[in-house]
Amino acid sequence: MIIIGEKINGSIPSMAKAIAEKNEEHIKNIAVAQANAGATFIDVCASVEPDKEVATLKWLIDLVQSVTDVPIAVDSPDPKVIAEALPFCKKPGLVNSISGDKVAGTDKDKIDFLLPIIADTKWEVIALLNGGTGIPKSAEDRLKVFDLLMAKAKEYKIAPSRFHIDPIIEALATIDEGGIGMVVEVMQEIKRREPTIHITGAVSNISFNLPGRKLVNQAFAVLAMNAGLDSAIFDPLNKDLLGMIYATEALLGNDEYCMEYIQGFRQGLYPAAPPAKK
Repeated sequence: MIIIGEKINGSIPSMAKAIAEKNEEHIKNIAVAQANAGATFIDVCASVEPDKEVATLKWLIDLVQSVTDVPIAVDSPDPKVIAEALPFCKKPGLVNSISGDKVAGTDKDKIDFLLPIIADTKWEVIALLNGGTGIPKSAEDRLKVFDLLMAKAKEYKIAPSRFHIDPIIEALATIDEGGIGMVVEVMQEIKRREPTIHITGAVSNISFNLPGRKLVNQAFAVLAMNAGLDSAIFDPLNKDLLGMIYATEALLGNDEYCMEYIQGFRQGLYPAAPPAKK
C-alpha cells in the first residue's frame, strides 16, 4: 500500500495551531512519526490565507525535509501554488491534485495547467474524477473523466503508473444505497483498463458525520483494497487502521509470506490482539 500521511495539514485544528504559533518541533515530530510508521509520501497542506500560502508551504516543506527524506505530497486547491512549491522539494514526490476544475484567471483546467509542468519529471500526481461540473453521479460519467485523463496522459507522455486516480470517496451518510457499489465498480474498471495505475482516496471521508468512525474507515479500507485501492491518504499513526491495511495486503496475496505484516507487527506499527479473557 502506498501510504500518503495526512497529518501535516492546516485544516486539522492541532496542526493549524502549530502553524500559527510557528511550532517547528511539533511539525518535525509529526513528520518523523509518519515516516517511521511507513509513509510513502508526507502530504503538506498549509490551509492558510492565499497571500501566505506559498511562503507557509515552503516553511513546512523545509521543516519536513530537515528530518526525513520521505518524498513530499504538495497539497493545495490552487494549482498556481502547487507549481510555485514544487521547486522547494529536494526530490520528486506527489502533486495533490488535478481535476477538470478551471484555474482562476486562466482558460485552462487543473489538468492542462499542471500536467505539462510535471511531464518531463518523475513527479506523480493525484487526479480526481471530477470533470469540472461537479462530482459525477454515475460510474459511466466518472469513467468518462478517467478516459479524458488517460488521453491527456498520452498527450503529455506521462505513464499511467504515475497517476493516483481518486474516484471521489463521498460520505456514506450522504449518498444513496448504491453509492459505494458505484465507487467500487469504478475502481475495478480502472484497474481492468490500466493495471499499472494507482487508485487512491482519503479513507476517512467515508465516515464523515457517522458515529464510530474508526470502524467504518477500517471496513471501507478492506472493501476498497479488494476493489483495487493501492494508495491511500490517511493517518499512519492510527495503529488500528494501519494494522487492518497490512493484514488485508497479506490476505490479498500482496505480501509474500506475510513478511511485511510480520515486520510491521515486530516494529509495533499496529497493536496485537487483546489477551483473551479468563
